[in-house]
Amino acid sequence: MGAMCGRFVSITEPDGLVRFFTVDERKADELPPRYNVAPSQPVYAVASHAAERLLVGFQWGLVPHWASDPKIGNKLINARAESVAEKPAFRDAFKRKRCLIPADGFYEWKRLGDKRKVPYFIHHADGLPLAFAGLWSAWRERDLPEDAPDDAGWLRTCTIVTTDAGERIRELHTRMPVILPEPLWDAWLDADLRDPAGLERILAAATDEPLVWHPVSTRVNTPANNDPSLIEPVPEPDPEPGQGPNPA
Repeated sequence: MGAMCGRFVSITEPDGLVRFFTVDERKADELPPRYNVAPSQPVYAVASHAAERLLVGFQWGLVPHWASDPKIGNKLINARAESVAEKPAFRDAFKRKRCLIPADGFYEWKRLGDKRKVPYFIHHADGLPLAFAGLWSAWRERDLPEDAPDDAGWLRTCTIVTTDAGERIRELHTRMPVILPEPLWDAWLDADLRDPAGLERILAAATDEPLVWHPVSTRVNTPANNDPSLIEPVPEPDPEPGQGPNPA
């Protein structure tokens, strides 16, 4: 899957997310439980508007407001924390449109040998939702008729901010989503906070301490597969010949 977060799990129902994230108003349509969320699919997000915390729905894969083609979102599913303040695709959203993306866990692929990759399901040790640092954007079609209603043609999208993997999770993968603890949620969602240095300090405070993981079936490699068995543990993989015991 490369150096990115490319799949995650979203099974907590929206009313549960409203309670967990202390949301003031739910605006998101209900999505089915998904054990293999892939780019371009709709996802829940928590964002702020007029000092209220909202549960909304975005499409995963950020389309900047200036984009000529919304297909650019297929390439913008992640934003690197190290460069998010400077990248043209992300810098406006980084300053003004930040969100939390709830997840019940995510997948990363551990490389064994030259060709073999083993998927692992990574989740909170207590089974609680995780809060990924996210950015969002609102894009509108360019060729709408003059009499189109004000709410026509809008596409709201998001991306997940990633960072270097913490010391514990580095044995699996070099990158991970930025997971924000609750004390940082208000600051991250505060649209009046636009100082890049201050925002970067929030990202730097993320931790992998609540995370645990186990290997899962390679069925997760196929986005069409979506059922509870995807997160069930499977036996630890045998190491490649000559590698010695598997350290995971």
